[in-house]
Amino acid sequence: MTTKETTAYILKPFRSPRSKKLKAAVVFVPRLSHFDIENERSSTNEFRGFFTLFWISIFIWTVRTYIRSIETHGAPLNFRFATTLSRDARTLALTDAVLVLSTGICVPFAKAVSRGWIRYYWTGVALQHMFQTFILFAAIKWTFNRQWPWVQSGFLTLHTFTMIMKMHSYMATNGYLCYASKQSAEILNQLRGATSRVGGWERAISDAKKRREDLELEADTGSSSTGTSSSPFGTLELPEGVSTSYVQLPNAAALRRRLIQVAEPTSVPDGDKPKDVASHPLVHHPDPEISALATEYSELESELVSSGPERVRWPENITFKNFAVYQLIPTLVYELEYPRTKKIRPLYVFEKTVATFGTFALLYTTTETFILPYTNPSPEQSFARTLLDLSLPFMLAYLLLFYIIFECICNGFAELSYFADRGFYEDWWNSTSWDEFSRKWNKPVHNFLLRHVYASTISSYQFSRSRAMFVTFLLSAAAHELVMVVVTHKIRMYLFILQLIQIPLIAVGRAPAIKRNKLLGNTVFWLGLYAGFPLLCVAYVFY
Repeated sequence: MTTKETTAYILKPFRSPRSKKLKAAVVFVPRLSHFDIENERSSTNEFRGFFTLFWISIFIWTVRTYIRSIETHGAPLNFRFATTLSRDARTLALTDAVLVLSTGICVPFAKAVSRGWIRYYWTGVALQHMFQTFILFAAIKWTFNRQWPWVQSGFLTLHTFTMIMKMHSYMATNGYLCYASKQSAEILNQLRGATSRVGGWERAISDAKKRREDLELEADTGSSSTGTSSSPFGTLELPEGVSTSYVQLPNAAALRRRLIQVAEPTSVPDGDKPKDVASHPLVHHPDPEISALATEYSELESELVSSGPERVRWPENITFKNFAVYQLIPTLVYELEYPRTKKIRPLYVFEKTVATFGTFALLYTTTETFILPYTNPSPEQSFARTLLDLSLPFMLAYLLLFYIIFECICNGFAELSYFADRGFYEDWWNSTSWDEFSRKWNKPVHNFLLRHVYASTISSYQFSRSRAMFVTFLLSAAAHELVMVVVTHKIRMYLFILQLIQIPLIAVGRAPAIKRNKLLGNTVFWLGLYAGFPLLCVAYVFY
């Protein structure tokens, strides 16, 4: 799909009758993030002033905090937390580098699958999951051996999950494409056999071409006689920037036939496969069996070729260079081709770098001054008072951390990798239910779960949508709880239970009475966040 300035890469849900997998709809389209200063929609939003007000208020509040700390302790910060952050930093950096480099094994694995040395279903799937499990538990074991504080342990565990999701998507997508390629070759052989009944391949191509011309001419004649558009939806409104031209219907029909003759070869040699995603000529053959086989062949072939301008065809993508670029791109869903920008903007990278360190300074100040001292309250302080003291600092820390990861770091890596889709989050702050929040606040993880857990569960195990949703939430909750186990060295299941509680809350939120009252839904959502963060902190620290 093309617009005035950009190209949208729409990955449609598709499953051939012979296919094992259902690909969930994921859309990659060139776009800017909500808080990008170059985003025209954000710059014209009537609430844009509140964004400026937020940062000015945070700056004044931080300066006030530093002044009070100087008056009380003689220094703006005590930097005890900095000592914890920097502990064993060199070993952590080397460990993280080994983790990233270890993912390179995906390339020879994909090559072995593409050459038939490993059958992906199900030998390759088993090997893939065994390797991913080994990487995860090796990283966890290493964090316990090094006795790292919660910051280092949490960072390595989360980055390990990120690398595992990237590896899984790369190997699963290439494994599926290998299967689709084999099915495509098998259908092509059946198609050749079916054409032998109607006079051979060349004769079938000629008959299909003639039938398509007849259908086009019939459609044009019908449109001319009625004097209206043949579209059942009437006249379509074109997007802004799209130009139109009008010619007489007979001339249009002649032009269309000329274009068809130029676009489609008069014959297709045996074994030739279309380089692009155009339908096979035999789709229009009058024989229903031949037409059905050609349609299925075209659909499978469209899976093997990217929809972008490069028209990358599997397995030409299986290279270390392609994998390295994919590792740099801030997405967890692998595709043959992504929408790209034309150049890297150095000032944009500088802006995101400065924003990262500046926001991190604010996050550090909030954590050291207003969170850590209250995680060890005095015995006479009540549980409710502790929650009250921690609620606002935790919310501020959450907002700052969100901004660092999804606005600064993701956009910075996207710029360096020429990745044009900056939709790493949506307007989650307007959420009226927890399922809406889970869809919007972390789009990379949401897209991964949608493609490789939710849709995969439906297609592989024939689960219903509700059961697939439960499995998706179960896996997500288990991963979050595992991070808390590594960070706190405790098995308490608090976060696991709270995440699973979201499932009945989602059902309640879908009730018509609640869906109509968006203000109430958004209020409940924000109160849940305000209460959830300090509640989890106190629960894991003291119980």
